[in-house]
Amino acid sequence: MKPPLRTEDDRQAMVEGVSRGDIDVIVSAHDPRGAEGKRRPFAEANDGAVGLETLLSAALRLYHNGEVSLHRLLDALSSRPAELLGLSGGRLAKGATADLVLIDLEMPWKVEPERLRSKSKNTPFDEARFEGRALVTFVAGRPVYHYG
Repeated sequence: MKPPLRTEDDRQAMVEGVSRGDIDVIVSAHDPRGAEGKRRPFAEANDGAVGLETLLSAALRLYHNGEVSLHRLLDALSSRPAELLGLSGGRLAKGATADLVLIDLEMPWKVEPERLRSKSKNTPFDEARFEGRALVTFVAGRPVYHYG
């Protein structure tokens, strides 16, 4: 990943920034890389990892452990990025594009790289246990993803 993972103090500072609203956008920077480019000495390894399939669940850890409110978290994942980019999505309103995600906030699951849909299976969350998962995703009112 670029930049690489930092210290626990850095992580805590970022969490506090999200909670306060000083950091107002969370992104995945989904950049999957195959095993051949990752299994090298650290300085020579390709940057990148799967992020799209784990972003929501990883972010929900902040909600489940009481560090960030659900409203603040979902705003940083959807509404605020859309607003900053001048997109009509990221909100529920009459006439707005029906880009929606149905989430089960409590659903437990374990990251099993071989079950990821991405072409690459490289993830920093290999075997991690999460609580919360996207069940259905709609883009412009059409379902484009169904869990299971």
